[in-house]
Amino acid sequence: QFDHEMGSPYLLAHGYGRPVADASTTVQIPEAATYEVWVRCKDWVPSHHPGRFKLSLGENTLDHEFGASGQDWSWEQAGSVELDEGALTVTLHDLTGFDGRCDAIYLSSNGQQPIDGAGPDARAWRRRLRGIPDEPPVEGPYDVVFVGGGVTGAVGALAAARLGLRVAVIQNRPVLGGNASIKIGIGPRGEKGSLVAESIARKPDGDLQVGQLLEAEPNATIYLHHQVFDVGLNDRIIESVDAREALTGRQIRITASQFIDCSGTAILGILAGVPTMFGVESADEFGESLAPPERLDQHHGHTVFFRTRIADAPVEFPEVPWATDVAKDFADLGGQAIEPGTDHGDGPVDETFRPPEDDKFANLTRRLTHYWEYGQWCDPYTEGEHIRDHLLQAVYGTMSNVKAMEPEQWANLEFDWVAHVAGQGEFRRYIGDHILTETDIREHVAFQDAVVRNSGAFCLHHPIHENYDFRLKSWTWDTRDDEPFDVPFRCLYAADLDNVMMAGKHISVTHVAGSVTKFMGNGAQHAIATAAAAFLCNKYATTPRGIYEHHLQELQALTGDIHGG
Repeated sequence: QFDHEMGSPYLLAHGYGRPVADASTTVQIPEAATYEVWVRCKDWVPSHHPGRFKLSLGENTLDHEFGASGQDWSWEQAGSVELDEGALTVTLHDLTGFDGRCDAIYLSSNGQQPIDGAGPDARAWRRRLRGIPDEPPVEGPYDVVFVGGGVTGAVGALAAARLGLRVAVIQNRPVLGGNASIKIGIGPRGEKGSLVAESIARKPDGDLQVGQLLEAEPNATIYLHHQVFDVGLNDRIIESVDAREALTGRQIRITASQFIDCSGTAILGILAGVPTMFGVESADEFGESLAPPERLDQHHGHTVFFRTRIADAPVEFPEVPWATDVAKDFADLGGQAIEPGTDHGDGPVDETFRPPEDDKFANLTRRLTHYWEYGQWCDPYTEGEHIRDHLLQAVYGTMSNVKAMEPEQWANLEFDWVAHVAGQGEFRRYIGDHILTETDIREHVAFQDAVVRNSGAFCLHHPIHENYDFRLKSWTWDTRDDEPFDVPFRCLYAADLDNVMMAGKHISVTHVAGSVTKFMGNGAQHAIATAAAAFLCNKYATTPRGIYEHHLQELQALTGDIHGG
């Protein structure tokens, strides 16, 4: 999740307070010698050291406890060991169950120290030790590459593949579906249609079936576990993207004629250095009634999803002062993800936090999953790990409070699941040839280049609660006239790049307008339109803007056919 920030993926001992099983692997020691042992890890709450672990090399368990240094990501030295030539079993032993984390282990027999960080020198050093070439091998060319395999990107890739295009979808997680996947579990909202409904149907294990559908397409390639980290830019054209595979560190360069950014983070625009939008525009900037009087340097934050259960016998929960430092006295576990696709679930609550029965709004909001939110003033590109960790502290601390305040009532209460991947909030947005506004939506502006319809309410999150920084202060849910509205094609291609389109929450919209276009079903509609546009771009050897100027009616007809009515 945080490869850009700290330099690598890492192992996480995510046991909700119960130590997880050992992690082990076997390596080959090239020669018998005395080796210095270094481990790159993190003390994620330096004042309390909740994520500690130990290391065994063969039968030798080192005395050093890792994750208790008081440092952010860094190499901890654990002394020297004598190792024989040949196979060696390396084992990590979790001590707490509270998110100890290990990036890498470095054994040195020549006195060379490891290089820290995520900069070019550290990356080059890792590649050399792992035998990874500096220049990524090339794969492709594809007709179109979808960057991001959430509902938006996966549906778009499926539509493009069924049009006969050679398609690649690059997803930085182990499954497709993004916030709707079994890793997080939000139910897609917004417009559907037959293709989206087919894609988001859930299999018995709760996962979306879109991955299975894509795998059945012979001209579609899925790159799971791959994070895009660079682009090959030629003036206004992206010729390739470089992606790093999380499990191996292997890097590849993927070439294509068209790229569709479905990451939700405007990653291609950021890497290409084009202008983007960020924050909350003022009312005067676009004449929006729901916008604040002054521009705000904030955005929708992230959410960590969880659910609890009642065990057959009493369950102890460890003391977590490092978590109650964040949770304070908060004691309401409402807002749970009941199962994949079903959120906003009720949960255990201390009676002092339960609203009166006649306060319908308060009873609603305490069950809303997105009221667990943090990071509105953090940089989501560089502080994602901090945001996720702060929310974990809030959830763990609230569990501790509920069990402590009513010990008999909740003696058997335990976590069933806590997500280690945050449901992502708002990032930067692209600038297209048109910026969709609240007024456009309310007045149902009849755009001559309308390609899809979106639906839903304006959903604005207002931070923060006066006592708890991980809770929203209030929420706007403005259903307007509750009718679908048109989205113009000019909002779906980048104004400053000639072969980049976008779909999902980072299209060319204001913050207020984006609060409704962000819904996953709506994003899938954008993706369908961009898939159709990619097909026509390849057919006519033109750009998305060229499609708008010369082939708009054909795009509208093709998009309608794919949507399925």
